[in-house]
Amino acid sequence: MPSSPEDTTESTESTDPLDSLVLHATDNGVSWITLNRPEAMNAVTWDQRERVIALLAEASADPAVRAVVLTATGRGFCAGADLRGAPATGDRVPGDVARTIRLGAQRLIAAVLDCEKPVIAAVNGTAAGIGAHLAFACDLVLAADSARFIEVFVRRGLVPDGCGAYLLPRLIGPQRAKELMFFGDSLAAREAERLGLVNRVAPDEELTATARAWAQRLADGPTRAIALTKQLVNASLDSDRATAFAAEAMAQEINMTTQDANEGVASFVERRTPKYRGV
Repeated sequence: MPSSPEDTTESTESTDPLDSLVLHATDNGVSWITLNRPEAMNAVTWDQRERVIALLAEASADPAVRAVVLTATGRGFCAGADLRGAPATGDRVPGDVARTIRLGAQRLIAAVLDCEKPVIAAVNGTAAGIGAHLAFACDLVLAADSARFIEVFVRRGLVPDGCGAYLLPRLIGPQRAKELMFFGDSLAAREAERLGLVNRVAPDEELTATARAWAQRLADGPTRAIALTKQLVNASLDSDRATAFAAEAMAQEINMTTQDANEGVASFVERRTPKYRGV
């Protein structure tokens, strides 16, 4: 089981009970967000979801944060949504379910997709339902050997939420996505890697170290160039050629105003290793 980054990072003391359910620390420019309800396989509550969304927004706005790692404690990465802590809404009326999805699961996934810093999922165990989609929304996915991914919705007679029907076809194509969603079979980490849902599988005891190494490489890189690249790639499958070309040109225009771009060019000319500052 991977050790917690809290063991080696600096964090602010807090008396808020929620801070024990979503651990947070920053280490060398990397924001570590750790779901911490191992007894519930990290099924995410309403409060936890809001905390994760807030931390991702903070990472976007904080120039000292240059990469994010999203992980969990125990045997589960995230077993899905735990709605028991959701605010009471009274009797259901038409539109309530759609509103709940828009303001809940979809906001969580959008927070990952829209984060201006690269987000790594370090999947330490079972990722089911919204938990699987939370991982797939990340820019890079590392998985422990023991990790499993389950499109659990069909087992409950439900339609997938948390943007699964948006994410999976873009990652592995519509036929593979339908196979996972129609049958709800448990997908082993190595098979997820073969399909293209996972970038790298690591032994359980090496997952945190691997995530730390990848995150540090990102944190040492040109932050704004990586953010603009993320935006281009995420938008590419929804764009026609003219729109994609225009977005690429604009991203280049914006990036060339950064100090890191100037440093990258200067270091090439001077034949030295660049030193990026994230600005």
